[in-house]
Amino acid sequence: MGPPSETRVGARGDGGTVTVVVNGQTRQLPVGVTVADVVRAFAGDEGARGVAVAVDGEVVPRGRWDDVALAGGERIEVVRAVQGG
Repeated sequence: MGPPSETRVGARGDGGTVTVVVNGQTRQLPVGVTVADVVRAFAGDEGARGVAVAVDGEVVPRGRWDDVALAGGERIEVVRAVQGG
């Protein structure tokens, strides 16, 4: 799953940004952006079903996505489970 080239995440209108790495790509995101905002932007039309997120190598439980704000410098991995054989 590749992120769009211009990703609008959690637009807050305050003008500040933080730099994070999402799925190996450096991104500038608005100050105050949460894990939930990143999932909404990078999971695509399929939503968060089957999605897992790790921040700096630690899995973030789905129930905490709205509570975990990114301060900058984090490495975020957004992965989707797929079924196949």
